[in-house]
Amino acid sequence: MRILICTDMEGISGVCIWDQTRDQTTAHYQEARRLLMADIAAAVDGCRAGGADDVVASDGHGGGFNFVPELMHPGARYLTGRQRTSMTQREAFFRAVDGVILLGYHAMAETPDGILRHTQSSLGGNRYWYNDRECGEIAQSALVYGHFGIPVVMLTGDTAACREAREFLGEAIVTVPVKEGYSAQFGLLMAPKDAHDRIREGAQQAMGRIRECRPFTMELPIRGRLRVGDKSIADARRTTRSRRVDDCTFETVFEIPLEIYSF
Repeated sequence: MRILICTDMEGISGVCIWDQTRDQTTAHYQEARRLLMADIAAAVDGCRAGGADDVVASDGHGGGFNFVPELMHPGARYLTGRQRTSMTQREAFFRAVDGVILLGYHAMAETPDGILRHTQSSLGGNRYWYNDRECGEIAQSALVYGHFGIPVVMLTGDTAACREAREFLGEAIVTVPVKEGYSAQFGLLMAPKDAHDRIREGAQQAMGRIRECRPFTMELPIRGRLRVGDKSIADARRTTRSRRVDDCTFETVFEIPLEIYSF
């Protein structure tokens, strides 16, 4: 059984301010990398205990290359680096995945109780709609993996992200809240070691939920809409794929889910 652990940074236990997620040269960012690796290790332990024999961690935050190799759990392989190849080029790999864990995810933009809430760009104020339903990165990731027939079986993050996951993906998904947001950069956090215990238990439980969880899909073609934070950001965009419908909004149509980021 192959499990893919797709990682982000903002929902990792112990992460709560933007400085931990942006500039890779800062001490705060280096601390967040270590916190990320510890959450991954707990998830790998749980997957292994639940019967997974191939666990792959995928470095999904920002431009990639966030993992600390010497801290990677020895029971996992990992995808990392720069200049990612397209998912279609890695289709054979994804077709062999049985379930996905979204580790360290966050709520979509404008979620009042979401710590570090945003969708794609934490600086640009982006918001995305697909078939007229606003979606954040949880739904986006689930939709892309759903294209390959892979269900999302578990998510970790704050309580807002866990709620969003259940709203989109159903009650069968295992959600592990590791913090509760009171504002974008402030909340009630669980001690990382306690969070690791919960992540480990959740991952083991999720291995038994794979048949209950269903791949996330939408009716095709998908009508996409992107709204950016202000007119200056929209003016700077260069696109031949979408059409601009007002000062801040672009629209297009996607034939397959793998295209949904391409406005």
